[in-house]
Amino acid sequence: MRIFAIRDESAEEKKDLAWLLYYEAEKRFYIELPEDANEWETPLLLSSFVKKGEKTVDSHWSKVWVQQRIVPPDRQNIGQVLKDNGLKEYDEFELLLLAMGRCAQDDCYLTPLEEEELPPQIQARFERRVEDVLSLGRNTLLVFFRDGEVRKCDLTGWLEAHTRFSILLKRGELFDKVRVETGGHGVSWDENMSIPDYVLYQSGEAVPLTMEDFYVITARCIINTSEAAEILNCSRQNIQDLIRRGKLHPVKATSRSTLLLKSEVLKRMRTKIDSETAL
Repeated sequence: MRIFAIRDESAEEKKDLAWLLYYEAEKRFYIELPEDANEWETPLLLSSFVKKGEKTVDSHWSKVWVQQRIVPPDRQNIGQVLKDNGLKEYDEFELLLLAMGRCAQDDCYLTPLEEEELPPQIQARFERRVEDVLSLGRNTLLVFFRDGEVRKCDLTGWLEAHTRFSILLKRGELFDKVRVETGGHGVSWDENMSIPDYVLYQSGEAVPLTMEDFYVITARCIINTSEAAEILNCSRQNIQDLIRRGKLHPVKATSRSTLLLKSEVLKRMRTKIDSETAL
């Protein structure tokens, strides 16, 4: 991760107005705003987030801010521009660094920082980033945070209040495809449908469960078809037949593997034993 302070050259006091984070592997940008951000000092475009009380600018709008400061990809002589600057291909981050973020629309520029140079309040946000997420269905997520907190988040109100999420209310299978944002900055379904980490943290209901607990539960409760066949003393083909007949219900099934609840398989075993004893 590369970190930059966003500063204003025209200001007498060279204070940080915001911080730009760049994740090189994923090529994604995020902008963090200070707790006491002033909308009149905050760079254009980012001030709208200050007005809404938001402290983290999502990857989409952070990228838009960057794009406003560099030569566009459809510029007529873009090939020559890249060649003159020693670039083999169009790279937003490398173009941003050429002038350290300076552009004609304002006096802002970038200054490289190490993570330990960030203010304590910004470093504290890293502790509440999302580590993992699990859809529980019915517009609800189980979210694991880096500080060890696990929160159950009912997002019905959020989805209803933000029209771009309306499709998730109608199609539960899409809601289940939630993923963790780059760097744990929140969760998302696509670039235009993301929910920041602090919203999840503040709105979620704390659950007395740790990620380690979850791993143990998963390891002990989920088995594959080979393990199920061993418990029921049958072949894997028999397990697939039980699934087709609705006698067993997969937790997850792909072309390569099928996962089952161990408790359901054990229940099936007890039923089988009871049946054989009755005979």
